Amino acid sequence: MDTFYISHGSPTLSIDESIPARHFLKAWQEKGYCQRPKAILVISGHWDTAVPSVNVITGLNETIHDFYGFPKDMYKLKYPAPGAPELAKRVKELLMASEFKHVDEDRKRGLDHGAWVPLMLMYPEADIPVCQLSVQSDRDGTYHYKLGKALAPLKEEGVLVMGSGSATHNLRNIGGSSVPSWAMNFDTWLKDALLEGRYEDVNHWDEKAPSAKMAHPWPDHFYPLHVAMGAAGENAKAKNVHHSWDMGTLSYASYQFTAATS
Repeated sequence: MDTFYISHGSPTLSIDESIPARHFLKAWQEKGYCQRPKAILVISGHWDTAVPSVNVITGLNETIHDFYGFPKDMYKLKYPAPGAPELAKRVKELLMASEFKHVDEDRKRGLDHGAWVPLMLMYPEADIPVCQLSVQSDRDGTYHYKLGKALAPLKEEGVLVMGSGSATHNLRNIGGSSVPSWAMNFDTWLKDALLEGRYEDVNHWDEKAPSAKMAHPWPDHFYPLHVAMGAAGENAKAKNVHHSWDMGTLSYASYQFTAATS
C-alpha cells in the first residue's frame, strides 16, 4: 500500500460541488490510487494530544461535527464506518516498540471531520474499518516523521495510512480572488522538496521553507504529512496527485508516497 497526505481544506468540502478537490476525492476508487484497504488509519490535524493516542472503537464510529457556523445540512451528515480496534492496538504496539513509550487509548472518540469528510467522498459505502491517530503539535516535523517510520509495517498489512490536513492552513488569512505570494511560495517549495526527495528539508520546514509561519501559524494540519511520509519508508517516492486552491489561501495539494523498491 502507498501512503497518502490529503489536504481536506474547508469542512464545506463535504457539500460544495464547486471545490475541485471534492471531485478528486470522489474519483478515488475509479482512478485506482490504491487497492481496497482492509482498514484505514487516519492521522488528522483535528486531533491534537500531549502523547500519541488511538481511538479504540468496537462497533461503529460516531461522526464528530467539530466545526461551527456552517450550513445546517452539514451537521446532519454521518459517516458510520466500523471502528478498527485491532488496528488501533497494532498501532500502539508498533509505536511502543519504537521510541514512543506512552501511547493512550481513547475508547469513546469517533471520527473528526479531518477523517470523515475525505473518507465520505473516497469510500462513501462507509464499510471499511477506520482508526485515528493523533498529532502532537508541540513537537516537530522530525518527531512526526519518526512516528510514521514506526508505522511503516502497516503498508504491508493492507492498511491505508492517510494523513489529513492542509498544505497551507492560515485561517486568519483566507479569502480573496488571487493566491498571495506567501501561500504560493510555500506551496511551491513544498511540492519541489517532496518531488525531489528532500525529506530532511520538509522535516525542518520551519527553518527551510519560505513563509513557513505564515502558511502554518500552528502546525497541526502539516504534521500529518510527516507521518504519511515516514510511513512510506526510506527513500520513498512522492507524487503530487492533486492540486487546487480555495478561498485564496487554502492549498488542496495532496501527495502519494510509494515505498522504494529493494
